Amino acid sequence: MVPKLLKWVEIDSSALSHNIHQFRKLIGENRKLLVMVKANAYGHGMMEVSDIALRAGADWLGVDSLEEGLFLRKKGFNCPILTVGYIPFEGLKEAVTNDLRITVYNLEAVSQLATICRQLNKKALLHVKVETGTFRQGVSGEEVLSFIHKIQEFPELVLEGLSSHFANIEDTTDHSYAQFQLKNFNNIFHELKKNNIKIPIKHISCSASAILFPETYFDMVRAGIGIYGLWPSKETYLSCLLQKRKPLLLKPVLSWKTRIAQIKKVPKASFIGYGCTYKTTRATVLAVLPVGYYDGYSRGLSNSSYVLIRGQRAPIRGRVAMDFIMADITDIPGINLEDEVILIGSDGEEAITADDLALLVETINYEIVSRINPLISRIIV
Repeated sequence: MVPKLLKWVEIDSSALSHNIHQFRKLIGENRKLLVMVKANAYGHGMMEVSDIALRAGADWLGVDSLEEGLFLRKKGFNCPILTVGYIPFEGLKEAVTNDLRITVYNLEAVSQLATICRQLNKKALLHVKVETGTFRQGVSGEEVLSFIHKIQEFPELVLEGLSSHFANIEDTTDHSYAQFQLKNFNNIFHELKKNNIKIPIKHISCSASAILFPETYFDMVRAGIGIYGLWPSKETYLSCLLQKRKPLLLKPVLSWKTRIAQIKKVPKASFIGYGCTYKTTRATVLAVLPVGYYDGYSRGLSNSSYVLIRGQRAPIRGRVAMDFIMADITDIPGINLEDEVILIGSDGEEAITADDLALLVETINYEIVSRINPLISRIIV
């Protein structure tokens, strides 16, 4: 018998498939759709999401690290996997052995890869990250041609892709900087084309650009946050309306739940939790919940957030601790020990979204979901 879970994340497989179909319809059948599953699939569960995404029509998976790519390979995923982050020299051999696509922007890595490929008698598929204005990873436009010529010196290395990333496409309704970056990307591509360098897969588009700018699609779209049913930002949604585009119907994939560990009556004028930051103004009934900042429930939600119990809001009282929070259930009758509690999700007419929690702690929905502890069980529903 499976023991009752104290805290868990539910993944709505039909919502995830729906979102993937929305992006597929948007970009068409002739382009590749890469689903980003880095950061434990934005907190949703890498293995669970990857399986559903591929069955729903995704072509590639995207990860940040070597460890994430190896995890998927060990779980039996044989599809193309692109690593977009940095792989240390010591990990390059494993990356090549396990057929991971490798994003490169350092000549030292190129030389190391050539040596490794000769030793293994195996080719490596490379994607060159170019700098267009984010000033994070990437080869500058002035150096791209010589960088690629260096790759071409080694027959063991295959130039498969050219990529970049937008810096300011989600934070504004003024997309002039994104257009500036897109122009830079196009200029680099055309310069390579003039020098008879063929790039099979060009990709720069993320969820926001896929929604707003079809000219960013090129050969592949890397969809992340939108796949999980979350809008990249309110500015992205507003930009969609301003452009008179019909917004995608995105369905949130994740619900986060726990159970009541104790029901406690507290007298008036009692202090709740660490630091005595909340003082009751009446006789109060508290639900003690076995979730805290270790689980990813931000300490910034202390005394400001709420949970849902039996379809009603129960405000958080006191500080969020490492493993516990307390919710005020004084006005919610009929509650029992181990009743289900919703941290993110809906219950009846009430809902708590990742965006709601993000607003309370002045962050973004990405951070709220990706910080949910990977050790918490992900359950497909």
